[in-house]
Amino acid sequence: MSALPDALPAVPPRSNWLLSGALTLGVLLILAGVFWPTVYSMVEIWERSETFTHGYLIFPISAWLLWRQRHELAQVRPRPDLRGLILLAAAGAGWLLADAGSVNVVAQYAFIAMLIAAVWTLLGWTFVWAAFFPLMFLFFAVPVGEFLIQPLMGVTADFTVAMLQFTGIPVYREGMFFSIPSGDWSVVEGCSGLRYLIASVTLGVLYAYLTYRSWKRRLLFSIAAIIVPIFANSGRAYMIVMIAHLSDMQLALGVDHYIYGWVFFGLVMLLLFWIGSFWREDDQPEPSQSEPGVAPPAAAPAGRAARPRLQVAIIVLLVAGLWPAYASWLTARPLPAMPALQVESQGGWQAGETFTSWTPHWVGANRQLRQSYAQAGRNVLLELNYYVTQRQGAELINSQNFMIRQKDPAWSNVGETRVTVEIGGVSRQVRQAKLRGSDGQRLLVWQWNLINQHPTVNDHAAKLILALDRVRLQRDDGLSVLIATPYDAAEHATAVATLARFAADMAPAIGRALDQVDGQ
Repeated sequence: MSALPDALPAVPPRSNWLLSGALTLGVLLILAGVFWPTVYSMVEIWERSETFTHGYLIFPISAWLLWRQRHELAQVRPRPDLRGLILLAAAGAGWLLADAGSVNVVAQYAFIAMLIAAVWTLLGWTFVWAAFFPLMFLFFAVPVGEFLIQPLMGVTADFTVAMLQFTGIPVYREGMFFSIPSGDWSVVEGCSGLRYLIASVTLGVLYAYLTYRSWKRRLLFSIAAIIVPIFANSGRAYMIVMIAHLSDMQLALGVDHYIYGWVFFGLVMLLLFWIGSFWREDDQPEPSQSEPGVAPPAAAPAGRAARPRLQVAIIVLLVAGLWPAYASWLTARPLPAMPALQVESQGGWQAGETFTSWTPHWVGANRQLRQSYAQAGRNVLLELNYYVTQRQGAELINSQNFMIRQKDPAWSNVGETRVTVEIGGVSRQVRQAKLRGSDGQRLLVWQWNLINQHPTVNDHAAKLILALDRVRLQRDDGLSVLIATPYDAAEHATAVATLARFAADMAPAIGRALDQVDGQ
């Protein structure tokens, strides 16, 4: 009679998984309800933006990936691990700061991290390690990437103009606008290629995980899925301009403009996946979680008796629920008193008549001042937008605050960047834009934010400072300062000097206006 093997794998009882799985699913659903505003902010963007429509598929795909691993995961013994509470608390604190600063994308990332931390706490690190990719794939549900639009537009414009010049076609360029003998073109948000990039990265990472077993190959293919669509989009833009140019502006200007773009992108992605298939490894088994050089983190100590699952679930909900409760209390606080926004004329500047029809697009301000000033024949427009506290839709730093709208019928932004200027003998950065009106008027615009009497154009630092101030119950108000003056190519230096002098002369009055309006 032969002896039985000594090392048969121990399969957890089915009842353990039924109870642990049901409890974990229940906790995740409760967290989704507690953080519903954050969840809804993701769903809302999936619904209104074609760029992020794939978000609807992320959770089902992650569930399918877990189902593919069901036999392997069934070998894992579900065991509560309180170390997951550390990640849960850290993610919750991050969510609180993001909510205080109205940074939706960070709050959404923090929420996904809290879901993973809850799974870690309830099922243990061994399960998280075994299901690492399906859980990490959930981060693709966050609609992120709009901050890449302007850089990608710049890449597209640079490449297209360079290729047109290489082809021998004369080009006159001004910012994102350029002209060739056959017509005028502009690179707008739809030309940035962000939609192609996000689709490529999401599909590329999933394809790499399913097709390869080596993490090096998965990483290399994922990098290719980032680089290829950027160059492909630039080539697409050049191709469309050339088609229109060679057809006397008859083709690639209407619906076919988008059709050519998507067909070209589809062919590029098909080519990328086809080339990647030459190194496919999906006929091989998944590598061991403890393959040489990839040692998994240690599991929770097993010497102590397992903690009651229901008790751990309650702890998870209490730790996670602390942050939205505090955030709700912050939101319920009454706004401080806000008298009218006033700025006294200083340095010889006198209130003058309006000299431009341009109006910047700043939203949600509690108080606003728009006044033209004149001195020695020079005109300057001052616009102040004051935000008494930071909350969604009424925040100093907001993607909806910009110089002009896309496709504005009267004004074009022909160049926007950060520049270092000298104001009152001190060098500092401002956000500078050059605007061109359909009536021929040109404006040189400077903009910066004033927080605690400190000027800044660093949006990330400003968001963090305001969020920390709000959470610590400090004043979290801020002022957007925008000044503009007419200019032409021959008087650019004069316009710069005019704005610098105005900013230096009026700085004390603007600073006093900030403290006056705060009213605390």
